[in-house]
Amino acid sequence: MAAPQSLQLSSVNNVEIPVHIIHTEENQIQEPAVDEFDYSQRGQWLRAAVLGANDGLVSVASLMMGVASVKEDIKAVIVAGFAGLVAGACSMAIGEFVSVCTQRDVEIAQMKREKLKGSSKSDGNDEKLPNPAQAAAASALAFAIGAVLPLLAAAFIRQPMVRMAVVVAVASVALVVFGVVGALLGRTPVVKSSARVLVGGWMAMGTTFGLTKLIGSNHGMQI
Repeated sequence: MAAPQSLQLSSVNNVEIPVHIIHTEENQIQEPAVDEFDYSQRGQWLRAAVLGANDGLVSVASLMMGVASVKEDIKAVIVAGFAGLVAGACSMAIGEFVSVCTQRDVEIAQMKREKLKGSSKSDGNDEKLPNPAQAAAASALAFAIGAVLPLLAAAFIRQPMVRMAVVVAVASVALVVFGVVGALLGRTPVVKSSARVLVGGWMAMGTTFGLTKLIGSNHGMQI
C-alpha cells in the first residue's frame, strides 16, 4: 500500500517529499522497542544484599535451632542468636572490605598500566572504582536485617517446641521472600530461585539441629 501512494505523490508534487516519507517509515520499522537495560549491572550489589540477608537469616536461625535442641531456656537461645548476629555481621563486613579492597587494587593497577601505554580508556574511571567501606557497611546491614528476623520471632515465645516451630516458619517465609525479590530484580525464574533458597535454608537448619542434638544427647553435655 505504501508504494502506490509514493508513486502518486511523485507525479504531482516534488519527488523529495515521498522519498522522505518512505525513509521515515523504514526508520520506524527498523527501530523496534527493545529493553536495553543491562541487568548484569545489578549483579554486584544484588549479590551482596541478597546473600548477606540470606546468610544472616540462615546462620542465626540454624544457630538458634542448634542451641534449642539441647537447651530449652529462652535466654540461652536469644543470647546465642544475638551473638551470631554480631559475629556474622562483623565477619561479613570484614570479608567484604578485604575483597573489595583487593578488587580496587587490581583495577587501580590496571589503570596505571593503561596510562603507561598511552591508552585513554582509563580516563574518568576513578569514580567507578568500588568503595570498600560502603560495601562493608552494606554487607553488615544486610546480614543484620536477615538475622534479626528469627530473633524477633523467638523473643516472646516461652514454649520450646512452639518457639522452634515459629522460628522455622518465619525463616521459611523470609527465605521465599528473599528468593522472589532476587529473582524479580535479576529477571530470573521466580519459582526456581525461591525453591533453591528455601531448600538450602531447610537443609542448614535441619543439619544444625540434628548434629547438635546428637552430640548433646550422646555425650551428656551440660550446657
